[in-house]
Amino acid sequence: MILRKITEYIREKKIGAVSGEAVRYLIAGVATTLVNFALFALLTRAIGVAVTVSNVTAISASILFAYIVNKHFVFRRRCETKAALAREFIKFVGSRLFTMALEVAAVLLFVDVLAQDPLIGKAIAQVLVVIANYIISKLIVFRKS
Repeated sequence: MILRKITEYIREKKIGAVSGEAVRYLIAGVATTLVNFALFALLTRAIGVAVTVSNVTAISASILFAYIVNKHFVFRRRCETKAALAREFIKFVGSRLFTMALEVAAVLLFVDVLAQDPLIGKAIAQVLVVIANYIISKLIVFRKS
């Protein structure tokens, strides 16, 4: 449903170059979410690691994956200096730590307070996180000069 709404919005607005970026972000987001979810499921279901530890581990791995994919595939940004690269990476990780806190809180709410299945709680939290991550990446981390 969300994917359909995003696609309709892109078509309606005829965003041009931005639509390519939005489609690339959607692809990267799906891949990042798969990394996040697969690691979370592996840790919680197959290995039996606690939900919060599994969630933080999965999110951390997906943050590193997302930086590489967003930088090179989605926003296609190059840094001229190592200092610029370091600043960009710190902004990216900082913004993702913010949304990680949002996700951890949401998963705790859905799993521990509302007694949802951990995978369902994580899926719901992911919707909020994907939206927040795109906005932050577009406006702060990878914005054009």
